[in-house]
Order: sequence, then C-alpha cells, then structure tokens
Amino acid sequence: MSPLGPQDLALVEAATDLARTRCHGEDHTVAAVARARDGRTAQGLNVYHFTGGPCAELVVLGAAAARGIRQLDTIVAVGDRERGVLPPCGRCCQVLLDLHPGLRVVLGSGGTLRAVPVADLLPERYVRSASD
Repeated sequence: MSPLGPQDLALVEAATDLARTRCHGEDHTVAAVARARDGRTAQGLNVYHFTGGPCAELVVLGAAAARGIRQLDTIVAVGDRERGVLPPCGRCCQVLLDLHPGLRVVLGSGGTLRAVPVADLLPERYVRSASD
C-alpha cells in the first residue's frame, strides 16, 4: 500500500471528471483512467448491457493497447453520481493481474485513498503461466 502522490491524485481527478461528464443513464456508469509508465494515459467507460458487458477497467486496457501503451503503472475507476472511487470486480482483478502484474490500483474513499498492488487484491490467486 502506498500513499497517493500528485500524479495519482491527478488520475483520480481525471476519472472523476470523466464520470461526471460522460456517464449518462444506465449504459455507462463507471469511468476508469490508467497511467502508463511513460506518463501517457488511457481512459474508458463501462458498457452495460443485460447480456453482460465490459467493465471500465477492461475498456481502458483495450484503449491503452490501441494507443500502443504496453506497460500500465496505475489505474482508478470512479462511479457516476458522485459515488467516488470503486474497487475492481473479481474478473477485472484477474485480468489486470494477468496483463499488468506490476499495476497499482487506487482504492478507498475521500481522505483514505491509497494505491495497492493488483496482486494484493487476489489472495491465493491463480497466476497465469506462459503455457496457458
């Protein structure tokens, strides 16, 4: 666990702004922003559908890949309607761990925000091997 620095707080603010300005109705209710190791950012919104749909974190992974970003450093998701920072679901935790094992995830609320390694979110986790 590590305290948030200025770059991390800017990431939270960017996700909060994205949620406030782009999440409307039931189709898009969560915004996520990730920072790459080189400082570039990628952002995305969840896509709700009754058959399922990608979480905002997974949309960010695709957006980052489309921009040529290969190494993400930190990610945060923020809910619409001022719900604040949201933790990733179990599926997202596993995908984030598999694709970006060194990733930090911003968690908490208000003055208790912190960044934790994605590996810490999955106790007794499955680790994908090269042959999987």
